[in-house]
Amino acid sequence: MSRPRRSLLALTALALLLTACSAQEDRAEDPAAPEPGTLRVLASSELSDMTPVLEQVRKETGVRVRPTYTGTLDAVNLLAKGGADGKYDAVWLSSGAYLRLRPDAAGKVVSETPVMSSPVALGVKTSELGALGWTAGQVTWSQIEQAVRDGRLTYGMTDPARSNSGFATLISVASALSGAQSALTDADVAKAAPRLREFFEGQRLTSGSSGWLASAYARHADVDALLNYESVLKGIPGLTVIRPTDGVVTADYPLSSLASTDATTRTNVKRVTDALRTEAVQRLITARTHRRPVVPSVPPAAGLDTARRRELPFPGSRSVADGLLDAYENELRRPSRTVYVLDTSGSMEGERLNRLKDALADLTGDFRDREEVTLMPFGSDVKSVATHVVSPAAPEAGLAAIRADAAKLRAEGETAIYTSLEKAYDHLGTDRDVFTSIVLMTDGENTRGDDADDFDAFYQGLAGARRDIPVFTVLFGDSDRAELQHIAELTGGRLFDARQGSLDGAFEEIRGYQ
Repeated sequence: MSRPRRSLLALTALALLLTACSAQEDRAEDPAAPEPGTLRVLASSELSDMTPVLEQVRKETGVRVRPTYTGTLDAVNLLAKGGADGKYDAVWLSSGAYLRLRPDAAGKVVSETPVMSSPVALGVKTSELGALGWTAGQVTWSQIEQAVRDGRLTYGMTDPARSNSGFATLISVASALSGAQSALTDADVAKAAPRLREFFEGQRLTSGSSGWLASAYARHADVDALLNYESVLKGIPGLTVIRPTDGVVTADYPLSSLASTDATTRTNVKRVTDALRTEAVQRLITARTHRRPVVPSVPPAAGLDTARRRELPFPGSRSVADGLLDAYENELRRPSRTVYVLDTSGSMEGERLNRLKDALADLTGDFRDREEVTLMPFGSDVKSVATHVVSPAAPEAGLAAIRADAAKLRAEGETAIYTSLEKAYDHLGTDRDVFTSIVLMTDGENTRGDDADDFDAFYQGLAGARRDIPVFTVLFGDSDRAELQHIAELTGGRLFDARQGSLDGAFEEIRGYQ
């Protein structure tokens, strides 16, 4: 019997609310009080490459755009809950389709105007095209699926529950493989499920952001391709970009005023929108970002395929979108395997330990079916190793066991960060059939056991799949940022900051990478 699950679109709302202050490298400053001539804009994270364009717009209009970057699904949920009212003046998302699935969010915006576009595409290593027998302008999703089934193609993509590029890719593949003639239905998703399951066997990388996905791809020589927006793929050397001929979903990046703003603010949003759509700025956009102009008189930048492709629609209802996401997370994609290396040294006593227990208990609501979760608390050394699997047949049993182990955590001892990490790697082994990662949370510096040089040597000695396991580090309490940043960079992971935000939020945010 399947367990009741949170709506995956709703899960992203929790992630956003808990991580509003997290310090990602692609997030701008948090919004402050309004300033004359400044627009506080909630923007999709990939729009960070628009900084030179926005500077040109400022020169032409006198209006400064101050963006705060986040995932598109996260932004829609924040709008729906009223969290953007009074904090932002406009939203600039990769797509307005999410808003149309959420009337409670759609009512928060006005004047939705597309600024540019970029379709979902496959970026495959140019060196592999000959072996695949493909001609770039003549490839279908079915051919891509066949290559995956034959073991000739592996790829990475972003998490559809958190990233618009991932969800747009999921819709594109599901629509094409189901043969849907219009917006996806539940029946289409069910029909396509066997082929989708085979298709996602080829996925080797997952990510909560396009930027990290590109970095991870560069480290993994065994990954042949990436699925993302054409504009992102064009910026990665060595890839040939393919838009499948049987259809894709396209992002159109509408800039919209918030309904809660005044007339002056809306006028400034319109001025910025009009400036972005001038011929000169459209040429700048396509040349710098590889996105396509929406003004017919401006041609796409050199190298962008101009052949027409079928445009695939978003699902017509939120229930279908939730069902598709749920199927991907719990049935279609490869399962996850994660070791949580948790500092329970003496300095965690009291409120810090209580926050850790609460965060772990809350996180169980987000664990997927088939997921393997290992809790490895440490102090002067690893204290225990408890592994649980969320079985589709009886998921609550595994989740209850995780909560029980979390409740038993006790604070004592020193802080053996590196020795504990080495034991986490030893525990994980070399299974390539799952998404494998380590999450390290500590509230202090290393004081016991192996040091940073010892761990560097240990990591350099790893081979094959074990060396590909990333460590996602969580800053908490008095932990050393440089120490944790080094671990993340060495292993191909990422640093998350829970010192100014929340520990719950850091754990939730990491979910997009597992």
